[in-house]
Amino acid sequence: MADCDTLVARARAARLGALAEYSGFSVGAAIETAAGEIITGCNIENATYGLTMCAERVAIYKALSDGHRDFRRVVVVADTPKPTPPCGACRQILWEYAPEAEVVLANLVAVTASYSMRDLLPAPFDKSHLK
Repeated sequence: MADCDTLVARARAARLGALAEYSGFSVGAAIETAAGEIITGCNIENATYGLTMCAERVAIYKALSDGHRDFRRVVVVADTPKPTPPCGACRQILWEYAPEAEVVLANLVAVTASYSMRDLLPAPFDKSHLK
């Protein structure tokens, strides 16, 4: 199991690769698998905005495409004084693939908050509704 400082450092490093030329809002994420591996992602913007991909989704899609299915923690880093939680789309994806994960929010200096996925998405829509 990786310590939280390591995950935060990896998310901060991932943030440096962000392609945020439209908003100027760079975000990094790091996801820890149940096996202790760390997969990172950064936000990638597009001129249409609707095709922009958040750091959290980049990281989890990378992890899923590499065959990882169990996740412990997700760290999200942004250069803001207050916590920057995942957007609604990221919350939905994280709920589907990492419902038990702790979500740690940090800025460039410190951890600013920590939540369970249930706290972030208290009434989720998931595959149980499709039956």
